[in-house]
Amino acid sequence: MYKLTDVLYSEKDIDAKVEELAKKIESDYKGEEILLVGILKGACVFVADLMRKIDLDVNIDFMSVSSYGSGTTSSGTVKILKDLDVDIEGKNVLIVEDIIDSGATLRNLYDTLLTRNPKSLKLCTLLDKPSRRKVEIGVDYIGFEIEDKFIVGYGVDYAEKFRNLPYIGIVEDV
Repeated sequence: MYKLTDVLYSEKDIDAKVEELAKKIESDYKGEEILLVGILKGACVFVADLMRKIDLDVNIDFMSVSSYGSGTTSSGTVKILKDLDVDIEGKNVLIVEDIIDSGATLRNLYDTLLTRNPKSLKLCTLLDKPSRRKVEIGVDYIGFEIEDKFIVGYGVDYAEKFRNLPYIGIVEDV
């Protein structure tokens, strides 16, 4: 059983960080159209808030991917459960994740999308756990770098619970 033990980032902290990331993205894509690709389910809250703060021509789509199959260890191969509804060829694409951990699934997804010939392909994450990285992957926009703690809230879940929290909290086994 897990219990919420602490607030890591408040709603106000997150809002300020999303605003900061949006301004960096705006600056980098000035005058360009951009497609935000949210990775379901965790990134849905982050991508929605980010999209509203970017003052550019922004489109949005979602993907759902898995590298775990029926086990608890990553197979290293990404299975696309829900693909994009739009063709990304010639478009500026920004993959938006809630959290990057080992990097394996995201690396595979990045490489897969690269074969579809986007104009540009970048990565944005709200939370980054570099201490757990197993696969090298360059992340263009990072909100918060966090320690190896089990976190929930703002889209991140534990057994489909806690996604609706407006803050990011730490949960511990009790």
